[in-house]
Amino acid sequence: MELTVWGIITAIVVGLIVGALGRLVVPGRQNMPIWLHLLIGVGAALLGTVLARAIGIATETAGIDWAELLVQVVVAAIAVALVAGVGRRRSVTR
Repeated sequence: MELTVWGIITAIVVGLIVGALGRLVVPGRQNMPIWLHLLIGVGAALLGTVLARAIGIATETAGIDWAELLVQVVVAAIAVALVAGVGRRRSVTR
């Protein structure tokens, strides 16, 4: 299982986009800075790359590997939503 430079770059870009979108999608005020959303998105997208390679979805293609990209987006979106949801529950004001 080898991570390519292109796979890492794609994971970073996907993570930044999904992290920013996660910030926009979660309703209400969030006590998390935008950089934390972006960092979570990048980490989860890198995890998605490793996961796609481990289960054999990722292939070496001449263009975009859509299956690997889909795994990256799904893992990153789930991570951002979970962290944003947990942070929202903890910050209950009375």
